[in-house]
Amino acid sequence: MWMFTTYFLLWLSGFDFTYSRDWTEYNYTSPDTCNASFPGPSLASMCNDTSYDLFLSILETFVGRKQEIAQTCERITPIHTPDAEYDFIVVGGGAAGSVVAARLSENSSWKVLLVEAGPEEPVGASVPGFSFLISESSIEWGYQSTNESYACLSSNGSCPISAAKALGGSMMHNDMVYMRGSPYIFDEWAAMGNEGWSWDEVLPFFKMSENNADIDSVGREYHGTDGPLFVERLPSKPPFANAILEAAEEAGFGVSNDLNGNDSIGFAVFQTMTHHGARRSSAAAYLRPIRNRTNLHITLNSTCTRVIIENGQAVGVEYYKDEKLYTVNASKEVILSAGAVESPHLLLLSGVGPEEDLKSMGIDVVHDLPGVGMNFHDHLLFPIALTINELDVYNNWAALAEYIGFQTGPMSSTELGQVIGALPSGITTPDLPDIHIYGYGYTAACVADWIGDGQREINFWAGYEHPKCRGRISLASSDPFEHPSIWVNYLCDPDDVSGVVKAIEYSLELVNTTALKAYNTTFTATPLEVCSNYTFASTEYWECAVHYSASGEFHIAGSCKMGPSSDLLAVVDPRLRVYGIQGLRVADASIMPQVTSANIGSTCVMIGERAAHMIKQDWNYTDAM
Repeated sequence: MWMFTTYFLLWLSGFDFTYSRDWTEYNYTSPDTCNASFPGPSLASMCNDTSYDLFLSILETFVGRKQEIAQTCERITPIHTPDAEYDFIVVGGGAAGSVVAARLSENSSWKVLLVEAGPEEPVGASVPGFSFLISESSIEWGYQSTNESYACLSSNGSCPISAAKALGGSMMHNDMVYMRGSPYIFDEWAAMGNEGWSWDEVLPFFKMSENNADIDSVGREYHGTDGPLFVERLPSKPPFANAILEAAEEAGFGVSNDLNGNDSIGFAVFQTMTHHGARRSSAAAYLRPIRNRTNLHITLNSTCTRVIIENGQAVGVEYYKDEKLYTVNASKEVILSAGAVESPHLLLLSGVGPEEDLKSMGIDVVHDLPGVGMNFHDHLLFPIALTINELDVYNNWAALAEYIGFQTGPMSSTELGQVIGALPSGITTPDLPDIHIYGYGYTAACVADWIGDGQREINFWAGYEHPKCRGRISLASSDPFEHPSIWVNYLCDPDDVSGVVKAIEYSLELVNTTALKAYNTTFTATPLEVCSNYTFASTEYWECAVHYSASGEFHIAGSCKMGPSSDLLAVVDPRLRVYGIQGLRVADASIMPQVTSANIGSTCVMIGERAAHMIKQDWNYTDAM
């Protein structure tokens, strides 16, 4: 019956629709004039439960038809063969790189090439309710750290490191959180000798990027309305989200209407980088509106393998596409925006990094720069498993109809994932909201969190946002297609352990409130045998357990550290120029000397805006700002 119904709906909508028998590939042709056609990866191929295959494929078909959601007629048309030379080459089309390329191409006399290792965003990524599926797809880089002594011990000291390999970068598969973190961190950057990066100096660049649809309910002095990046609250949330806010008030944590404004401490329903219930990455926001700009070329599925450096000057890049090597010259600059793993990886492959390490891999030393790959760090996260009494189980087909028709309902939302608490631990800096508590649950199809008997599984994720520990990115070999060696060094410092434990204890305080007990909220974790010498759920128990069960939040940063020339581990100066190499900059999360106290997507967009502005200044081009 469902098969007949769905094909009938497709026929009414005018689709040609084909799929492989195992649903790992799908292809449809939209009846719109653009005649958009998209291969996988499909949502169905990412779901371990085959009973959802048909539903997910039908969902993607209708999403692809709805231009307000997937923008299939506004997608990028990549080039096949590059020109011999460009003024600027940007490597990496993620949160920052998309911004840099778009802003530099505003000067019509400059030719810009954007080199992206992955494909366009898949259609399914537009649906907020399926962000968890996209984050586990084939467009992940698939990094794993090794040789961890203090973390991921239940996985033999190997921690997963998530990063997307697609246009839009990790903004294409994250939870779309629009948070900037505490102004204290940016002032700390400036205090380290990074002129121009204090809170008051970066705020204008946050605002110029932002188009805030909720401006009447947030602090106007902190937000913009004229930028490309859509920012708004999601259109749907379950009642339990409100119960968490009530619990926060009851526990004395407080509630904030705008964590990016004056009230930076407390629980909130945060804003997201979405528009009318659909994800909008920086690539969607900055590149799609200018897709016909003739001086901007974008090449996809193109893996950059080296920056070409001659006589201390970056003069171009090499990249592979379809197993063919391309060499392209840059007459002005190369900008690396490949992320906190690949930007240092490319520098090392290009002969820029610690001299002895380069020699050990047989790479000619172009410039001895000891800080490349150092200072790598991330936020920390510990999962807390809970059950609640909840009888409301929505029907996937009804939710699909609501989403396609109105862009509302469960699929327009990350559900509990839009609730966050930002609280001070008091461990390092008074009043710094260095603890985050995230909700997770009520997810859309494929993950069944309803377990029968009127119960549903949810999670609190207890996070610590101000780590002291630092790891490293280094070469595993000279092969550019082999992942670098990643050592995150989580939880090496007792203060980092204390921070995660404090986040766990705050989370359990919420569980014990009247507001959550009304749902019979129950902590369901099974004690770890390796920590059985300690009383379960005591501080000492958690201090043991975090080394086995904690992981990163995948807000990786710091591996091309920004700093003054007096900082021996600085890779770029405050104008993001690589020390010792002319015409080469880095603009992404890797330049952060200290990761912000929040999700880093919006800050990466700001870094892209700031970088483009400085490049324009240095090449004597002036615009509105």
